[in-house]
Amino acid sequence: MKTKIFCDIADLSLIKKFNKLKIVKGFTTNPSLMRKAGAKDYKSYSKQILKICNNKPVSLEVFADDKESMIKQGIEINTWGKNVYVKVPVVNSKNKFTGDVIKKLNNKNIKLNITAVYTAKQTKKILKLINKKTKVIISIFAGRAADSGKDPVPEFIESIKLAKKYNNVEILWASVREPYNFLQAKNLGCHIITTPPTIIEKIQKFGKSFDQLTNETVKAFLVDAKKSKFRI
Repeated sequence: MKTKIFCDIADLSLIKKFNKLKIVKGFTTNPSLMRKAGAKDYKSYSKQILKICNNKPVSLEVFADDKESMIKQGIEINTWGKNVYVKVPVVNSKNKFTGDVIKKLNNKNIKLNITAVYTAKQTKKILKLINKKTKVIISIFAGRAADSGKDPVPEFIESIKLAKKYNNVEILWASVREPYNFLQAKNLGCHIITTPPTIIEKIQKFGKSFDQLTNETVKAFLVDAKKSKFRI
C-alpha cells in the first residue's frame, strides 16, 4: 500500500511551496502551528490556507474545550471548504473522551481527523462511534510516544488491524522525528504520514548508498577542520 505524505504546517508561504509538490497529498495544521505562523484571526487565516490549497485535504482543528462548543466549531469549520477535515482531539484538557463530539459530527457526515491519539484502545473507542461511509483519519502520535520511552509500533499494528473493517478510515503516523519514520509507516501499512517541510525535503533525497554517506560525512569533518585551522 502506498503511504500518502501530508505536510504539517500553517505558514502560508510554505503551504504555497509544498502545495506544488506532487509528493505532498494534503496538509495538517493545529492551533500551535497557527500561532507560530502568526495567525491572528483563526477563520480568516484558515480561509487563506484553503484558498491556496483547494484540491487537497486540509485538516483544521477545533480549539474549544467543552462538548457543545467543539461541536459548534466543528460544524462551522466544515463549511469552509469541501476538502476540509475537522480535526478533533481524542480527549479535552480534562482528559475526558470526546466521543460525543466525534459521534455528533460524524452523524452529520463531516470528515474528521481525530488527533492526539496514542493507543489502539483509543482507536477502538473511536471506531465504535463512527459510520462506515464518512471519511475519518485517526492520527497516532508516534514521536511523542517514543520521546516518553514508549514503543508506538504495537499501537499502530493493532490500530491498522482494527481499521481494516472500515474502508472510510485511515491511520496516520503523526509527530514525526526523522525521515526514516516514513519507511516505518509505509512498512506498517499506515495510510498517511504527516511531516514538517524539512522532513519532506529529506525524504525526496532518499537513495544514497552507505558508501556515499560515509564519504560525505568524512568530507564534512575535513572541511570544518580546515575552516577552524586546527593544528596538532
